[in-house]
Amino acid sequence: MDDADEVFELQRPRLTALAYRMLGSRQDAEDLVQDAYFRWARAVDVANPEAWLTKVVSNLCLNELGSARVRREAYTGPWLPEPVFTDDDPVELRDTVSYALLTLMERLTSAERAVFVLKEAFGYSHQEIAGFLDLTDANARQLHSRARRRLGDRARFTPSAEEQQRLVERFLEAALEGNMAGLTSFFAADVTAWADGGGRVRAALRPITGREKVLRYLRGILRRLEGAEFVFTGLNGEFALAALRDGELFTVTVVEFGAEGITGLWTVMNPEKLRLLGRRLSHS
Repeated sequence: MDDADEVFELQRPRLTALAYRMLGSRQDAEDLVQDAYFRWARAVDVANPEAWLTKVVSNLCLNELGSARVRREAYTGPWLPEPVFTDDDPVELRDTVSYALLTLMERLTSAERAVFVLKEAFGYSHQEIAGFLDLTDANARQLHSRARRRLGDRARFTPSAEEQQRLVERFLEAALEGNMAGLTSFFAADVTAWADGGGRVRAALRPITGREKVLRYLRGILRRLEGAEFVFTGLNGEFALAALRDGELFTVTVVEFGAEGITGLWTVMNPEKLRLLGRRLSHS
């Protein structure tokens, strides 16, 4: 490995994390970062590799977000991000990769999303962001302010990892026993369940909100999980439950907690979004 390749490989994890937060797709993020590598290999006399690569990846993401938005508007049912492991992420970065935030960021324009991610997740100054995105400093500040306003209050109640595992284990036990009354106690009043089948797997076409409706929805899901093997894991900064059949991953549910109990269930069943995670899960 020559010096240029070594410099890039040191930057690759950060660039992939940046691209994933912009796009919500690990596969697309990795492909885009590889595109950035090809550009890096042709570059000469780069004084600041981190800044140069951040600018390239940010602008590649902006280009991709435009076409991604068109695809998501035609998507069958709710679009959810591709689930990813975050155990290796610094703790301070995990909140910026939660399902709740990534789906909220779909409300933002491409420029708002780029500025928000660069500022909130990676701590770049407005002046640096302006340089990356070819904006004025005032434009960068305005876009950041607008993004924060559109996303609203993001304060979260987060139990410890041990408490999350204990709660999810108890939740799964009640679910497998068919103890619907017991399940009720785990849910906040405004709990919402999302399911992403992408038109490839049968799934709810709209978010389901409220304890009773979510419980009825779970009854149907549980019938499909009969005979599955369950694995507890950390995904997107949250505790998650992966279901496998014959060693193949076929569904992942990320659980979000609030002060009153479980507030969100994010279930990904689209096999395209589980392919990469399934390979990594089988090797872990």
